[in-house]
Amino acid sequence: MATRILPLELIDKAIGSKIWVLMRGSKEVVGILRGFDDYVNLVLDDAVEYTQDPKEKDKVIKTELNAEVLLNGNQIAVLVPGGEGPPPESLAESFS
Repeated sequence: MATRILPLELIDKAIGSKIWVLMRGSKEVVGILRGFDDYVNLVLDDAVEYTQDPKEKDKVIKTELNAEVLLNGNQIAVLVPGGEGPPPESLAESFS
């Protein structure tokens, strides 16, 4: 029989590692998970934001945030522990 794990336990196991966060809408963020709370507000280091290119809908714009960021748990749709973000071939341009 499989061992049950609660959602917050899974997030807790991801602290210190890379996590891919899909936000409501078309925004995605990848970074190192530093902490979270009961509302799943997340603190990320070395965050990179990915947004849909308004000119080419099948392309993605990569923006390196170069800061510690706080993501509001109400805006988070999916968490992917260990995720690397969108595939590199989908990138239209990159900003630092």
